[in-house]
Amino acid sequence: MSTNEAAHTGGCLCGGVRYRVRGSLRGIIACHCSQCRRTSGHFAAMTSAPAIDIELTAADRLVWYKSSDTAERGFCNGCGGNLFWRQAGRDEISITAGTLDAPTHLAIEEHIFVADKSDYYSINDDLPKKQQW
Repeated sequence: MSTNEAAHTGGCLCGGVRYRVRGSLRGIIACHCSQCRRTSGHFAAMTSAPAIDIELTAADRLVWYKSSDTAERGFCNGCGGNLFWRQAGRDEISITAGTLDAPTHLAIEEHIFVADKSDYYSINDDLPKKQQW
């Protein structure tokens, strides 16, 4: 499910990073990989949009951390908010769904990296579950 709302806005807890997305957002993917769990404190719920459709309206505190050889994560160096994920060579940026201003009109569509999930929770819905990506 994606939404065709004209624009979405969002940002971190302290407001040091704010953004606006023009166009539609992909439905939410719940990523259970160890990196997402460590940066978010639980699994990460992510939507995405083409990078060209994302406008940073406040970015003084945005910092990019290279979390692997192929990807980096954008976060606020003020409040620590986990906002973005982008893979090298792709023109799409994933956006942490919890940073979007409500209403989002989005829903979780699938789970990925379920083989890496932690042992303290279960995935009990009927959505598609991929062992890896």
